[in-house]
Amino acid sequence: MTTIRDVAKKAGVSVATVSRFLNGSGYVSADAAKAVTDAVDELKYELNPVARSLNTKQSHLIGLIVPDITNPFFPELARAVEDVALTYGYTVILCNSDENPEKERNYLETLKKKYIAGFIVTSNQLDAPHYANMALPIVALDRAINDRIPTVSSNNREGAVMGTQALLQRGCKDILFLRGPEKLNPANDRFEGFMEAITESGVNYHIVTCPFHFADSEKIVEGFLKEHKEIDGIFASSDVSAAGALKAAVTLGIQVPAELQIVGFDGIAMGEMLSPGLTTIAQDVYKMGAIATRVLIKRIENQEIEQHFYEVPVQLKLRGTTRSVEK
Repeated sequence: MTTIRDVAKKAGVSVATVSRFLNGSGYVSADAAKAVTDAVDELKYELNPVARSLNTKQSHLIGLIVPDITNPFFPELARAVEDVALTYGYTVILCNSDENPEKERNYLETLKKKYIAGFIVTSNQLDAPHYANMALPIVALDRAINDRIPTVSSNNREGAVMGTQALLQRGCKDILFLRGPEKLNPANDRFEGFMEAITESGVNYHIVTCPFHFADSEKIVEGFLKEHKEIDGIFASSDVSAAGALKAAVTLGIQVPAELQIVGFDGIAMGEMLSPGLTTIAQDVYKMGAIATRVLIKRIENQEIEQHFYEVPVQLKLRGTTRSVEK
């Protein structure tokens, strides 16, 4: 088995020089670097990643913490993070927190012991101290944690204005807004956008707090529609909630979009698979994950980042749960 000493002997340099070059931990002259590279290739030497992490106190591992892996939005984010990380030579470890602060802290402490290089975090916690005080690089994805941590998110407020206006332009006179969890920044921004658009319109509206879960949303909407048969439009803070609303309408025999129009928020692939297809405010999920990964890797490698807050535009995607614009 080829050792680092064999490489040093073949290259005609010291073991310390080989170690500095392979670990990127110090200056190595161009001649020495070429000699080491040639020796590594000729001897087919492979650096043990475990040994490397013990030596440098850092691995090429990135921790990705998401709150709910059953929500299709987060696997789509994870795919983007993994794709981009691999192109830079990093491996992603996916952690599902189940929206539990203790699980988040446990993942952080466990992975720090594995010399994790940094974290991308989609957290339900606002200004969590265990993130704010961490020495490792962190990027917040979709949900801001605090002003000191770089954040990548969508323009949630503007998207909610667009979604509400889409229902109003199509003749809705009594709209139900499925508000997301109140401790979630994106949900709060979407609520503010809805209120901005609906207040200006003067139409009737109702607000129900609803988790980003299909079954819960279905149950909540079914109960509400039974009591409020006048509802002719639903704007949901997530596509999963919108899918639950669509299922509730079908169960009650309400025709979509003839009697009830529905708009979601996310733009996940599932929306196209529903029947009818879901009209939604589409986030560029892949772009969000890709930007977050590049920002984190720059921070890991001590490169300057261009900005601290990245806001990705959204767009309205019209499908079968809404009608054409009334003239």
